Amino acid sequence: MDLARVAFGLVLPVSAGDALVRGAVNLALRLGIPALVVGLTVVAFGTSAPELPVSVNATLADQPGIALGNVIGSTIANFLLVLGISALIATIHASRLDLTRSFVTMLAASVLFMVLCVLGPISWWHGLIVLAGLGMMLWDSFANSPAEATLEGADLDMPWWQVFAYLGVGLVGLPVGADFLVEGSVNIAQVPGVSEAVIGLTLVAVGTSLPELATSMMAALRGQAEVAMGNVIGSNIVNPLGIIGLARLMGDLAMPTLMLTRDLPVMLGGSLLLTPFVLMRRDITRAAGVGFVGLYAGYATVLVLA
Repeated sequence: MDLARVAFGLVLPVSAGDALVRGAVNLALRLGIPALVVGLTVVAFGTSAPELPVSVNATLADQPGIALGNVIGSTIANFLLVLGISALIATIHASRLDLTRSFVTMLAASVLFMVLCVLGPISWWHGLIVLAGLGMMLWDSFANSPAEATLEGADLDMPWWQVFAYLGVGLVGLPVGADFLVEGSVNIAQVPGVSEAVIGLTLVAVGTSLPELATSMMAALRGQAEVAMGNVIGSNIVNPLGIIGLARLMGDLAMPTLMLTRDLPVMLGGSLLLTPFVLMRRDITRAAGVGFVGLYAGYATVLVLA
């Protein structure tokens, strides 16, 4: 039953998150909000939609290992698993892109999150700091982005009833799915030898990264390197700042020591692996994809055996 809860809790938030983004994008455009603003807000949070209710519900349930593990593990999975599998499907031509500014922003977000974690338990004012950091980074993206933006899922001919249907499915499905996922994960974590932190870093994290995986895989198949890379970089800015910031406002988040000394450095190391591909304009080839997926498999093995 717990595995069934987890499976349902993984499928529902992913589907609901997609519906919420489609509804929100089309509602915002109908209200006259510029496509660029919608892209930097609604779509930026869209692929991270499953992480938010899962981390918030885990915080309210006093399961900080799942809340923090979900965000840290999802960030690691985005670097190694999502980009790795996407590169196995087709070479990601990062050499054609100028992602330096976004990459530096992502590194700054990771470092800010790590510094606050090292300084002590994540308190409510830490939550406000990372949310303020997210606001500044979104504003910087807005100020330095091109005037035009193309949005996935935008359809000005979509009838109003369908827009609100998408919104309804998203707003109901996300919290319901998160409840099932957290409840099932907590029960599994009660099995001897399995900690809630490991469940959060692996099962929950990979599950909530499914939207990023699906988006990046399709982008790789279509030769849209900017979508594959931008999706991962954008999500890994939102995860440590927006998701943790909002979750912390709901309750206390005490980070396990092992997560601080093992998983946070892996998260930073994963982001630094992108340095030659972004700063030196190198394509992410299938060989690199094999290396990324292999590194993630090794990391997951260490988590399970630890």
